[in-house]
Amino acid sequence: MTDTTAADARPRAARTSGTVRIVGAGLLGSSIGHALRALGVDVALADASPAQLRLAVDYGAGRVAADADRPALIVVATPPDVVADVVERELAAYPGAVVTDVASVKLEPLHTLRERGVDLTHYIGSHPLAGRERGGAISARADIFVGRPWVVCRDGETPASDLALVEGLALDLGATPIEMSPEEHDRAVALVSHVPQLVASLLAGRFVDAPDGSLRLAGQGVRDTTRIAASAPELWVQILGANADPVVDVLDALAQDLSAVADALRSPEAPGARRAVADTIRRGNDGVERLPGKHGQNRRFESLVVMVDDTPGQLGRLFSELGELGVNVEDLRLEHSPGAQFGLAEISVVPSALRHAEDGLAARGWKIASIPS
Repeated sequence: MTDTTAADARPRAARTSGTVRIVGAGLLGSSIGHALRALGVDVALADASPAQLRLAVDYGAGRVAADADRPALIVVATPPDVVADVVERELAAYPGAVVTDVASVKLEPLHTLRERGVDLTHYIGSHPLAGRERGGAISARADIFVGRPWVVCRDGETPASDLALVEGLALDLGATPIEMSPEEHDRAVALVSHVPQLVASLLAGRFVDAPDGSLRLAGQGVRDTTRIAASAPELWVQILGANADPVVDVLDALAQDLSAVADALRSPEAPGARRAVADTIRRGNDGVERLPGKHGQNRRFESLVVMVDDTPGQLGRLFSELGELGVNVEDLRLEHSPGAQFGLAEISVVPSALRHAEDGLAARGWKIASIPS
């Protein structure tokens, strides 16, 4: 008889083998370490901060790097302003290794390395589009890359075997490799990551002097819009400075849009004003429709909001009864109602299942609420 329990406990086969050296034991570096170790890969950690390094090791992200290590793959996960320096150093110290970095800006370090005349044959810039609002080894998680894009910036001189190592790393961590040029990458992240960070921070900054009574009205919409405003200022100063030109291009266009809708609202009864506002909202609808959905699919879902008593077991019962109804939960958001002993569970389902889910839950005594704004 096969011991299925023991078999299930074994790590699945990894594409990545040998020792992987990770320089930078913060959120991304430690998260990569946790994910690789779960696959049985030897992970050697290095960090300029001894305290950060020991913390990452204590949490199980890897072991302390040794002088005798001969890594085949090196991942540089340092702050953006030192990436070029660290990549240059690692290429010189380990000439037989492939070096990649996971910085969120790709063009500036590449230009710096080329200006220094560094041989970049075995360097491949990459960037996993993953992270959390809180940084450091203590916040690291092995699953933050699952289902996320991982941009790989190759060029015509990149050996196929080197590319396979970096793409294999992304696949091992559950990410989806996407090839882009550094220029394409930096323009893309300016639009979908860097400017959204600024917009969230600017909007959340308006809350500082707002009356407490106003903030007590905040619903899930404003929380979703400003969630990333909790990010670390020190890191974002580096990121935005390194990708300033593409970010400014998007900000300038956004400023024009804001000015146009503000002008329309200054005289809402003027001819064309209402249309201008409606077109602004409609264009936002069209833009949201283009965002990939679950598992990267362009598949849209409908939402129902269920009132859930703030008592043990209620959320489990809700999921169980949805299962009995044959309704698959595509996504879930929870919002607690201020001052009330219940919460709101916003559940995303395929459109064809919406009415069936609403009727079935209502018949079982659940209260269906309107979608919060």
